[in-house]
Amino acid sequence: MADEPRRRYDNFLHQNLNILHGAVLRNGQVTEQELLDAFRQYQDDGEIRLPLQVPANRERQDQRVRLIFGSAIFLFVLIATPLISIGLEYAISIRCLVPNNYLVWEATRPVSNCDFCRNVRGPLIFGNLTQEEFKPYAYSSSPMILKNAISHWPATKLLNYTFLRDLYVKIPGALDSVQIDCQFLHFKSNFLTLRDVFAMSQSRAEFRKGEAPWYVGWSNCHPQVLTELRKLYPRPHFLPEDAEMPNTDFIFLGYEQGAVMHLDYIPRLMWQGQVKGNKSWILAPTPECDSQCRSFSFYVEPGDAVLVDTRLWYHGTYVPKGEFSLTIQSEYG
Repeated sequence: MADEPRRRYDNFLHQNLNILHGAVLRNGQVTEQELLDAFRQYQDDGEIRLPLQVPANRERQDQRVRLIFGSAIFLFVLIATPLISIGLEYAISIRCLVPNNYLVWEATRPVSNCDFCRNVRGPLIFGNLTQEEFKPYAYSSSPMILKNAISHWPATKLLNYTFLRDLYVKIPGALDSVQIDCQFLHFKSNFLTLRDVFAMSQSRAEFRKGEAPWYVGWSNCHPQVLTELRKLYPRPHFLPEDAEMPNTDFIFLGYEQGAVMHLDYIPRLMWQGQVKGNKSWILAPTPECDSQCRSFSFYVEPGDAVLVDTRLWYHGTYVPKGEFSLTIQSEYG
């Protein structure tokens, strides 16, 4: 009689394996050869290995445990596989969620030696420095604020949501270029494309009473749009003569939200001009430096320039309740 529970277990297992076999093959995530190879790893002279010389009571208990455990795994795989597949396909299809290799970068980044944050308690705050005055700090990893450094930019008076919308709409291909060649960041908003942003109602664009807040960002790599916008914000006068800049700038605008804590995996240092509104920054050291460094926050106002080595400092931003913020960001190095 000891063989009867084993036969029932074998029949149950074979039936469930056949169902699972068909399910994963239909899903397309596993090939028939891969299943065959996995099955062979658990074979021994054509027989599935089972414990030998186990007392009958103990064997029946173990079989019940295996049945319950095997059924739970089977049901989990059967239910979770299509859900995971759908989730991955959706995540990959939406470029603005997170760069495809961001998690790889995060997992493989070099360990910090903590020199960049040791004894740093806040940003260095300067007035509107000249190029010569800024030179000693230009390639430092110390966070800095240059007060009123960009207050002379025409952008502080002319650049707003409406200007950007009209510019992108009138230039053929500009809206689509953000999704195809550039990068769109929806943050906490429900916009999936820049076209969605510029299609919102005027009421929401102005964050009138009853409307949901929104905050977005995107890289501007369309040559014609870039040319037009850079007429409103010249190269920052304090940057060194030898500083190279990319042919792409970022624009961030919106209400009451901001960026969650993250690192930027970019090749150069970063500067950001606070064109309109106020914004608060939160900086934190890398986890391995928590015992030697500290987190802190600071506040920037319209006309200020902020410089942070976002490759080393974890950083997040938020906009005060009810207020609008617009910033221009680029790199140098």
